[in-house]
Amino acid sequence: MNPGEIQIFVIDDEPTITDGIALALVDCFEVLAFATAEAALDRLVASERPPDLVLLDVGLPGMNGIEALKIIKQKHPDLLVIIITAYEDVSTAVTAMKLGAYDYVVKPLQMESLIITINNALDSLRLRRNLQLIQEQCLQERHPYFIGESNAIIEVMELVNQVAKSPDTTILILGETGTGKELIADTIHYKGPNFKGPFVKVNCASFAANLIESELFGYESGAFTGAEKGGKKGLIEQAEGGTLFLDEVGDLSLEAQAKLLRFLEEGEFYRLGGTKLIKVQTRVVSATNKDLEGLIAEERFRKDLFYRLGVVNVRLPSLNERQDDILAFARYFLARYCEKFDKPIQDISVEAQQALLEYHWRGNIRELKNVIQRGVLIATGPEITCRDLGLSLPAFADSDNVGISELETVGEQVIDLTHLLRRIEMMYMAKALKKSGGNESAAARLLNMNHHTFRYRWKKLQNSKAGGR
Repeated sequence: MNPGEIQIFVIDDEPTITDGIALALVDCFEVLAFATAEAALDRLVASERPPDLVLLDVGLPGMNGIEALKIIKQKHPDLLVIIITAYEDVSTAVTAMKLGAYDYVVKPLQMESLIITINNALDSLRLRRNLQLIQEQCLQERHPYFIGESNAIIEVMELVNQVAKSPDTTILILGETGTGKELIADTIHYKGPNFKGPFVKVNCASFAANLIESELFGYESGAFTGAEKGGKKGLIEQAEGGTLFLDEVGDLSLEAQAKLLRFLEEGEFYRLGGTKLIKVQTRVVSATNKDLEGLIAEERFRKDLFYRLGVVNVRLPSLNERQDDILAFARYFLARYCEKFDKPIQDISVEAQQALLEYHWRGNIRELKNVIQRGVLIATGPEITCRDLGLSLPAFADSDNVGISELETVGEQVIDLTHLLRRIEMMYMAKALKKSGGNESAAARLLNMNHHTFRYRWKKLQNSKAGGR
């Protein structure tokens, strides 16, 4: 962040103040002056990016500074705001600090003091942005960012980005096997304030019921037969200052659930065989593919623990609910495995793409990854085919008589004409794409359609098919 790239809004109705601040800062920063809060907010809305810093006078005509601060913080919670106030109105400045202002300065302004306050604010901004870069780098090194443009996953990621900011809020991730629950837990950790601390993963289903307590909470020397001399730290202690991820939390025994609940409520526990109370501060994220409410009804999972684990619940959609993301995932895995196996495959054939969209993904993203890996290993041509993937061609792909049998039975049974016409339209569009080698413009010409109309109809048909499952 270079000084010349920093933009500062000065909002004050006294020209002598705005002119003086602009004169003092213009050599280092881009300064925009506004006489009213309304004018500044209009510019804030119209601008592609917010300023880096706002100097905001409290006593403005029309909307006052406190009202403007509330709106600014609603729209841009992280935007730095320094309040300008008269000496006799310092109590208002304190109110502004509680509303999220970074600091305040008192009139008459001392430019040297103001510049120090501005530089301190910008230093905190630099640290915050550097922290964000480090967090993003950590995520990229561990795994690609969560792929997808469907509304279902965009809503999930917006929630994840929001709740990740809280260092101690417990989060329960719910979803089918293979939907990426561990990936979400990883993202929560590396986007949160605890990201420099350890990320400790525990698969609760992988431990026998009589071992999970000692693994989670640790033990003292001689706590049981076979205990290590000197005792052992548990996984909760190892997660101090970071994140503890409890995968398959529905498999915990009732005894372990009771002890975990106490830790979540008190932040403390005893090691097995120990008498010393141990305090640990860590964020707890848990995940399961089980119906916890059903387990509660069967008295196999504690209701109070369910609510304590899930202060925020994140429900991951299945891949079948993310139709728009299937091909994006497929192409990502294609590039990944082509590099790994040194295969010069260029793309996925039109029929194979349609087969991927038609398939019901019981194993979700994990199953799709395995299918693409198989395809890359087996493929010998420039494109992956249905045969390479081990998937069947879509039912309509090689039939010129789709719907004829249905037409022959009109009067004998109810015909879903809308569905039938959609299948016929999709069949011809798929055939045109195949004939044109996947070129949408050429396929549109074969069907006497506008290119944009073709693209719109093809996407709409795919979406409507996904919605009709």
